[in-house]
Amino acid sequence: MNELNEHAEFLADAELSEAAKQQRHLTERIAHASSPFREIVTQINHVLVGQSHLVDRMLIGLLTGGHLLIEGVPGLAKTTAVASLAKAINTGFQRLQFTPDLLPADLIGTQVYRPQDQTFVVQKGPIFSNLVLADEINRAPAKVQSALLEAMQEHQVTIGSETFPLPEPFLVMATQNPVEQEGTYALPEAQTDRFMLKVIVDYPNREEELLILRRMGKTGTKLEVDAVASPEDILAARALLDEIRVDEKVEGYIVDLVMATRRPKAYGLELDGLIQFGGSPRATINLTLAARAAAFLAGRAYVLPTDVRSIALDVLRHRVMITYEAEAEDLTSESIVQQILDHIPAP
Repeated sequence: MNELNEHAEFLADAELSEAAKQQRHLTERIAHASSPFREIVTQINHVLVGQSHLVDRMLIGLLTGGHLLIEGVPGLAKTTAVASLAKAINTGFQRLQFTPDLLPADLIGTQVYRPQDQTFVVQKGPIFSNLVLADEINRAPAKVQSALLEAMQEHQVTIGSETFPLPEPFLVMATQNPVEQEGTYALPEAQTDRFMLKVIVDYPNREEELLILRRMGKTGTKLEVDAVASPEDILAARALLDEIRVDEKVEGYIVDLVMATRRPKAYGLELDGLIQFGGSPRATINLTLAARAAAFLAGRAYVLPTDVRSIALDVLRHRVMITYEAEAEDLTSESIVQQILDHIPAP
């Protein structure tokens, strides 16, 4: 009997040792694969002052293949941020200024007639790039917004009878201006759900503003960004995300956060009549992927509850639709999500 017990203990120790070896090996691979991302941040910081939150979310979007909806007033370096990111990974970049007269063909491309041989040829649009900045997306009509969101979801574009895949990695960063809403077309809630993250870009603080003045308050302000990574590095890093461990308790925490946006009373939250619609299953999926990406950028092979909390507001703020009663009480979807985060204990 003692021999059987000793044999069982030996097997358990061997399995534990093997698991520890695999975990250590994965950590080493993640440390190696995440090093280009630290270099990317360094290069962007040569040009960008502050906005570390935005840069971090752009990297999470790149890692997960998710898209960003950015809200902020003009002049906060949103274009500079994504252009610098494109240079740092040596890939394509297109900036599209959305206007009320924009057509879907201006975005995805169209068929052009060639009179010399009496045939139609496909002229691809600017959507065929790796990083796309859709500036002021809410200024374009619904058809253009729909064409962009379809490309984001399917990673392909159909022109005429031909379907063309979009290049990888592919990231759309769409901006919304919170001021001057005249002549805009608000994105429907069902469409904003296609964006993995909604990031709020705020003004810099005094020290950052002073640094911006000293760096950019000149007639010649050409700042260079070196290419320190490649699209292949991004795709190789993506392949590691699925190997990052999410414990059952952390999975339960993610599900509870999303479920609490749908049935807050079941979780002891007094939010009756304030939430019209909660997060969809896409919120659960994106919260898990984003938490994995946060762990990857931190060089870890496992997700912590703090990874989930750090990204939850950006994943959920545009997926929780509040009622008129909530607006009357000066509540926002963001403040309600924050209440949920504060109420539900992390494992």
